Amino acid sequence: MEYIIAIILVLSFVACIIYILKGSNLMITMLIMATLWTALAIIGKYACGTNFAEANATVLGMSVNEILTNVYTDGPVGWGVVLVNVMFGAFFGRVLLDTGIVSTLIRKTVELGGDKPVVTNILLCVVSAACFTTMTGPGAVISIGVIVLPILLTLGIKKNVAVWSYVASVAAGFLLNPVIFAQYVAYFANAEGGTEYTYQDNLPWAAVTCGIMMVVILVYSSILTIRSGKKVSAWAAPREAAENNHVPGIALICPIIPILLVIIFQVNVILAMILTSVLALLLCGKGRSFGELSRSISKAFADGVVDSAAIMGFFLTVPMFCNAAALCAPYFKVLLAPIVPDNTLIIAIALAILAPLGMNRGPLTLMGAGVVTVGILNTIGMPTTLMFPFLTGTTIIMNCATDLTQSWNSWAVGYTKCETKDFLRLSIPVGWVMTAIVMIVSWVMRG
Repeated sequence: MEYIIAIILVLSFVACIIYILKGSNLMITMLIMATLWTALAIIGKYACGTNFAEANATVLGMSVNEILTNVYTDGPVGWGVVLVNVMFGAFFGRVLLDTGIVSTLIRKTVELGGDKPVVTNILLCVVSAACFTTMTGPGAVISIGVIVLPILLTLGIKKNVAVWSYVASVAAGFLLNPVIFAQYVAYFANAEGGTEYTYQDNLPWAAVTCGIMMVVILVYSSILTIRSGKKVSAWAAPREAAENNHVPGIALICPIIPILLVIIFQVNVILAMILTSVLALLLCGKGRSFGELSRSISKAFADGVVDSAAIMGFFLTVPMFCNAAALCAPYFKVLLAPIVPDNTLIIAIALAILAPLGMNRGPLTLMGAGVVTVGILNTIGMPTTLMFPFLTGTTIIMNCATDLTQSWNSWAVGYTKCETKDFLRLSIPVGWVMTAIVMIVSWVMRG
């Protein structure tokens, strides 16, 4: 019976991937899968023989009501910290946008680069990555993109190069983003060492990987910009970049203050964002009185929650699925453990070769069917110290920087009127190479 259940689980997993690739609603898909796998766990509790009892001890020790509570209540409640981090991250991003800090920072960067396309592109990529070491959400990516992308286009940079260099830089910044880390590490709560894996534990790998991405982005986009050979006689920053509130120079360091507080002083990331937000509002004249400061904070928080609303439902159903997958892990182990290699180098090479499966919400992205892949790798005992770099690397590079099912990538392509095929012809090969490098580096550092 355990083999029958295992086969049904695998077939449902394949069906889930196909359904996601067709553009299904991720929230509803995760809810359906959680329900199906919970039902199979309950059936297995009563249908499997005593020979399977030891492997299935967790489910056998729970009543049906406890199983349902574990999936539908404990799962979402356990992810409360993820939702809180997302909301405060979106709030902080809104503060940086509303105060004009980001637009001023970009304008000064452009002034520094002058009319030299290569230099300006490099500087804007670096600034964009730095901003998104703390900022999150489609709203923030789009709000900065409407400033950065027109500047790159007016410099004569090709549309696909401008779009890719911007979104890839955003993704590179995500690697060091403590809010993104909190979102992704929650997927590994049931894996070996998952609950003890901290931002500081992940920082060395994240720093190296971010460096690799930025080197590839800057070198390749510079080569493509030079090869285009377009001359620029005159240009001006768009109005969005020119019109902003007065921002003192000292306020321009606010985007990186939270990350410094977390890394150097071990300050809680939410407290770091709150303190920096208040500082930014005060420096930019948004808190001349307590009432004005209160209104500014309330507005930024409300706008930030709206920016992140779309992902909230997904983050409420994913933990249901993760807990259901944990209950079904013994069945996966029975069927797949003899097949899935336990040699981490072989897995690293396989992930490098299969990197495009991180696109289109496939099995190598945590923002899609990758939540199931976590459960499968967990059955062979792969620790979070290696599993997190593997799957976060494929997610950040192939989904956040390459995939058109990612909202801000599709927005950027549409906003610049870039041909989809031109963007993908550039982003997929480079993303594939970057992912392959990151997989091997991850294995060297952690394998």
